[in-house]
Amino acid sequence: MTLPIFPDLKDASVFITGGGSGIGAALSEAFLRQGARVAFVQRSDASAFCDAMEAATGNRPRFIACDITDADALQAAIAQAAEAHGPISVLVNNAANDQRHRLEDITPDFMDWSLAINFKCYVTAIQAVVPGMRAQGTGAIVNLTSISYMMGNAGYPLYTSANSALNGLTRSLARELGPDRIRVNALAPGWVMTDKQLAQWVTPEALAAHLERQCLPDRLAPEDIAGAALFLASSASRAMTGQALVVDGGVVVTG
Repeated sequence: MTLPIFPDLKDASVFITGGGSGIGAALSEAFLRQGARVAFVQRSDASAFCDAMEAATGNRPRFIACDITDADALQAAIAQAAEAHGPISVLVNNAANDQRHRLEDITPDFMDWSLAINFKCYVTAIQAVVPGMRAQGTGAIVNLTSISYMMGNAGYPLYTSANSALNGLTRSLARELGPDRIRVNALAPGWVMTDKQLAQWVTPEALAAHLERQCLPDRLAPEDIAGAALFLASSASRAMTGQALVVDGGVVVTG
């Protein structure tokens, strides 16, 4: 897939959570191909991914090992990225975990973990980048959610609740940060065929049933989400804030 080039993203300081695998890896590559200065965090080592990206794009991302549920560590990672690349002008809150669970199996510890990785770290990252964006007089924040809560899916109620909450956060912060020309939008993917999804959740029967719900007959790939993220990060969407952009092949209907 060939993605469009947004000239204003060249040399932009971009920070991505979970940027070394799945959708996050496609996001990192897409911004690298724009000529952006990309930094990303995740827990597992991403050195091989950085090597591959440098070979493929000629632009090496900065990887910072970090547990994003540790607020102090995440804020320190963002400060490190800003020191290396300049104040963050684009934040993509991407990392999440859709671990399956049932209501009766939720413990206080599991609830704390699920909300920490699927909601609290988004707030932490935004708090860390906003001062620099205010100083620049501009900024773009993209919060990845999903269509799971729109579909009323069962099997992971804390995850769908966090995704729904992210839309409230997006709308409220779009209003709060708008006077500083900081835009905040949500990006809601459908069922994207990442390696994790293929390994853990995808069965021929489930995939066939889901594709029947899509208007478009094609499987979604991580690259399908990257193009939408570039648009929301660029000046092409300069008048767009507080919105939820759905990329799901036509499963849910908004508006």
